[in-house]
Amino acid sequence: MNLSFVVLFLLAVGLLQWLALEYHTQFDWTQAQRHSLAPASIAVVQRLKDPLKITAFASQRGQTRRRIQDIVERYQKYKPDIHLEFVDPDTSPDRVRAAGVQYDGELVFAYGDARETLSPTQLNEEHFTNLLTRLGHRGERWVIFLSGHGERSPDGPANFDLSTWAAQMHKRGFKTKTLSLGEHPQIPQNTTVLVIAGARTRLLAGEVKEIQNYIARGGSLLWLHDPGPLHGLEPLAESLGIEFQPGVIVDPVSAAITGSASAIVVAQYGNSPVVRNFGDNTVFPHAGGISLKAPKGWQGSVLIDTRPSSWSETGSLQGRIQFDKGQDIHGPLDLAVALTRTQDKHEQRVIVFGDGDFLANSYIANAGNLDLGMSLVNWLSQDDAYVNIPVNVARDRTLNLSRNAQIAIATVFLVLLPLFMIVSGVFIWLRRRKR
Repeated sequence: MNLSFVVLFLLAVGLLQWLALEYHTQFDWTQAQRHSLAPASIAVVQRLKDPLKITAFASQRGQTRRRIQDIVERYQKYKPDIHLEFVDPDTSPDRVRAAGVQYDGELVFAYGDARETLSPTQLNEEHFTNLLTRLGHRGERWVIFLSGHGERSPDGPANFDLSTWAAQMHKRGFKTKTLSLGEHPQIPQNTTVLVIAGARTRLLAGEVKEIQNYIARGGSLLWLHDPGPLHGLEPLAESLGIEFQPGVIVDPVSAAITGSASAIVVAQYGNSPVVRNFGDNTVFPHAGGISLKAPKGWQGSVLIDTRPSSWSETGSLQGRIQFDKGQDIHGPLDLAVALTRTQDKHEQRVIVFGDGDFLANSYIANAGNLDLGMSLVNWLSQDDAYVNIPVNVARDRTLNLSRNAQIAIATVFLVLLPLFMIVSGVFIWLRRRKR
């Protein structure tokens, strides 16, 4: 009986050892899932179709190799053909010089013909995923912003400008540049997307003609028009079948959430590929309605429309606001539309918004505005695989405490608790002496 038990016990131990060697299962039970990839990172790495090679130039001193191994293994779980090779800079100086490596712990990524490096100070999920995104895109992608007429700038720090959005594009491999057609009368041939963001002074007829020529050549366009005059862009709107409705959209339902009648909250989207799987709320602070009648050869679709409770207010936004029949336009109203057509076996794409504030520095952090902005530019640049991938890949693991909370914690743990232990010790010692 005892012999049979020992034999079965040894067989069970051996079986468990074999299972442990053949099958690997991990569980992340930390509260913030700090040892697991964010959904955005998983989506990015799964879009890499070819094998990825990572060469880590790290010495065997310290914990650098362990840190690199830990983060790479998280991605290998979703893409097994990520190959990691360690090179010791102390024993392989020739390879270090050939790779142009400068720091111990530097990573060199090779994906097809593309090469990228990651410094040891950037060894975290955010930088790692952004690098994989750049590798997956391949090729230069220039987003050109029209300037010279008071437009929102991708470089300006003002609340009105678009530098926060541009910075996120840079992280993902896009290049941005402003273009004044008054100085350079032609839109560059390598333009991936042209952005017209809220012109505030009139464009010259020749500038508008060059934009129309760019569209005729098959260029992609993102037009962010704020409510108000078109400043000479009427011919462009007419050629695209676009009519901007007068007034500013207001919505009592959104006002109950935002506190402003003209700040529209959108939770549902159209069936266009650019927003088909988009699930986050977005906020549009000062938007106008759009009417689209797609010209011959173009296919039009609605990206975003408003609730039936909304309307386009043509009067003052001050004081009590109410719908005036015969003057205002009742909702639902189209807020953003898309146009596509096939030209030389290439799908040309145009998106027009009745608002530019939602991507401005002061509003882009609201709800899903930044994610929507990145989906727009990815779709317009033909990077369909990266549409609707969330921007934030790293979870917020910071703990922000007010000064009063810091003082309270310090008082409890550095003063009251030690004092309590001293008093308790003295009390116990005195009681024992009396016995």
